[in-house]
Amino acid sequence: MARQSISFTEPNDEWLKSQVDNKEYSSKSELVNDLIRQARKQQRKIDWISAKLEKAENSGFTNDSKEEILAQSKSLLNG
Repeated sequence: MARQSISFTEPNDEWLKSQVDNKEYSSKSELVNDLIRQARKQQRKIDWISAKLEKAENSGFTNDSKEEILAQSKSLLNG
């Protein structure tokens, strides 16, 4: 695992410490890695939505109902 040295603002450092103190995480490193994983997952969803929107804009109209579109989107996002 790569070692890094990073600095936090005081409020952020206090929040990190409180999460570790509350036994939510065993260390600040574990917490920061979890936050990065969550951000990466969120970015993948944003990228997927952006690609779908771009494809939809380029493809014209659909005959799918809004319920069908919503169901398809939820299925793909949760899959």
